[in-house]
Amino acid sequence: MDTASHASGPNLLGGDAQTLRPKSVRPVSLGHLLDTLRDLGAEVSSRPAAQQSGAVEDVEVTGISMDSRGVCAGDLYVALPGAKVHGAQFAEGALKLGAAAILTDAAGAELLGEAAVPLLVTEHLREYVGPLAAQIYGSASFPATHRYAVTGTNGKTTSTYMLESIFRTGLGVKTGLIGTIQILIDGVSVPSKMTTPESPHVHSLLTIMGEHGLRCAAMEVSSHAIDYHRVDGVKYAVAGFTNLTQDHLDLHGTMEHYFESKAQLFTPERAELAVITADDEWGEKMFAAACEQMGAEQVHRLVTARGAGLAEVPAEFGARDWAVVKVQREGLGHRFHVANGAGESVECYTGLPADFNVSNAALAALMAYLDTDAAERERLLPELASGSALTPVVPGRMQLISLAPHAIVDFAHNPDGLTRALEAMDRPGDGKVMIVFGATGERDQLKRPIMGAIAAQNADIVIVTDDDPHGEDPAPIRAAVEEGAQKAENRRATQILNISPRAAAIDAAIALAGEHDAILIAGRGHETEQDVDGVDIALDDRVETARALRAHGFEILPDYQRMLDESDSKTAEGMVKND
Repeated sequence: MDTASHASGPNLLGGDAQTLRPKSVRPVSLGHLLDTLRDLGAEVSSRPAAQQSGAVEDVEVTGISMDSRGVCAGDLYVALPGAKVHGAQFAEGALKLGAAAILTDAAGAELLGEAAVPLLVTEHLREYVGPLAAQIYGSASFPATHRYAVTGTNGKTTSTYMLESIFRTGLGVKTGLIGTIQILIDGVSVPSKMTTPESPHVHSLLTIMGEHGLRCAAMEVSSHAIDYHRVDGVKYAVAGFTNLTQDHLDLHGTMEHYFESKAQLFTPERAELAVITADDEWGEKMFAAACEQMGAEQVHRLVTARGAGLAEVPAEFGARDWAVVKVQREGLGHRFHVANGAGESVECYTGLPADFNVSNAALAALMAYLDTDAAERERLLPELASGSALTPVVPGRMQLISLAPHAIVDFAHNPDGLTRALEAMDRPGDGKVMIVFGATGERDQLKRPIMGAIAAQNADIVIVTDDDPHGEDPAPIRAAVEEGAQKAENRRATQILNISPRAAAIDAAIALAGEHDAILIAGRGHETEQDVDGVDIALDDRVETARALRAHGFEILPDYQRMLDESDSKTAEGMVKND
């Protein structure tokens, strides 16, 4: 298993994702930005600063920010309309920090009146921020840095970690990662206050990656990132699709709209090549949509049969049709081949548990394989087969805490993710499968009873607890999940418990466990804080699981012993400070 750690502590790059800026930026005039906006179809007007001498078009900017607090001298401040407050109301703060100009809409211009800096005024601002950021930061000026995008409901994080590992471990080149867990630039972790950076930060980070000579920049692209224009102006060497299952319907409304959001990634403007996992109807539909948008010669289809593989490559497959074949269980992981109808075959091994990680590994391996030349492939293929490239440590994704019992922490938080994680938990012999999980507040309520039923159908002991209640009363959330479990058809569970708080639920599960059992702690994965009515409470499932295992006399893996020791040390320090 790849256990290489990334640099931590003080950020060697000198900032977080919101303040970090490239060093190679050259000033761009407002005239050039006006031309860019008009080329994009915007109806835009300009207004000089109060008492300004000289043309608006001659003003130069060296950065761009959508947050008045993150403005640097010389920035174009984008004053967006918000749900409650317009960004123009924070212009004074942006000016104090040195904003050179402001881009806003008509409502913002009216609020600003006689502004002290030049204004650019247009509507639909979010649609234009990405292309402007690309131009200002010059993020497309580094052709040696290939970008890779992965979208889908489940598997994005693991697939991008695998891609980063393939290039770093398999080829020994510099790599980067922009994801929901962390941002990495050549092994250095960059703090981020947001799950998905806004487009100015994305382009800034990509430019910094280019400046550092990175070969690979792997990026998760969620439907939110696409819909909110956070990846506009980025073109990927290869874009990959994992799957589409019920999630985020509170945002999208229907699965069709959810699909349409994801499909926007697979266009000639956003990607040069596409790899589409087509294991079901949604996958085949995405494959057809990508072929229509990009042209069939730019799209490769991948059939993994949800990680179980096929007996052999179907006779009708061509050079751009790939299948996972020859799947064999090997230790906790799997050995398999990714082969196409033209006779090409790539042997792979991943030590990560669960069939779905075969799907994730196959997608990452094929994306990398298609974007490497003959010399790189010669070096890469043995690493894919050995497992060194496809077994990264992915925080909170099927993260193994102990072997006896088999205790795993995973981020599975929707019906498909929960099903696939539970399918991986069955142990040979008479060991029980146990699950601790809940449902998130202020999110898709339809998932709650469905997830309860899935848990009861696939586990022997179900413990329902709290996830992130947010502003909801947690008790009714648990009740909805528990009701789904109690009413499940073909119920396997012999015991269904409702326990809160979450740490107590984890402890209760491990108290019931024997060394031959398997315990899945699902829903939160890498997260270290629980949102209860707007208050962030420290809670890390990995730490709580390790602590409960140790308390009940079970052996935990060394990495989690160290994590537990660090957590206990921080707790002790806090108690001393508060004494």
